Amino acid sequence: MPATVPPHAPIRDEPLASLGERLRAARKRQRVTTVAASEAAGISRVTLHRIERGEPTVAIGAWMAAASALGLAFDLVDANAASRTSQLPKQIRLRDYPQLKKLAWQLHGVHEIPPRQALELYERNWRHVDRIALSEDEAALIDMLSREFGGGRLLV
Repeated sequence: MPATVPPHAPIRDEPLASLGERLRAARKRQRVTTVAASEAAGISRVTLHRIERGEPTVAIGAWMAAASALGLAFDLVDANAASRTSQLPKQIRLRDYPQLKKLAWQLHGVHEIPPRQALELYERNWRHVDRIALSEDEAALIDMLSREFGGGRLLV
């Protein structure tokens, strides 16, 4: 008599679809073909397409291999903690973050900027950031910005 599959929570497709889209966007940004990416990951081209569509039946090892081939990594985060801490404001006040204010010297009369623009300023001008003088709040902001828009790392 065959064993029965134990019951489990239903799989939500939205997070997988989102991850697949982000993986595909990273591959396209790097101008890597599906053939090259799948060969580098050691998976079939069809499996890569299934990953990029967010199909829940693809093995986690294949997901990890595809991400690694593109220089990306997966990480587990506490969903409750992430939802509390990753609440980026719609606008970031320059006066609250001294290093960002220095980087935005050319923005005359501007007191607030969108989060994505803040990340771009940090990335483009990272060599001018005094990391020793970086406040804890500003370091947390940079971390949140890089997680939200940069895949968890600054492009510097």
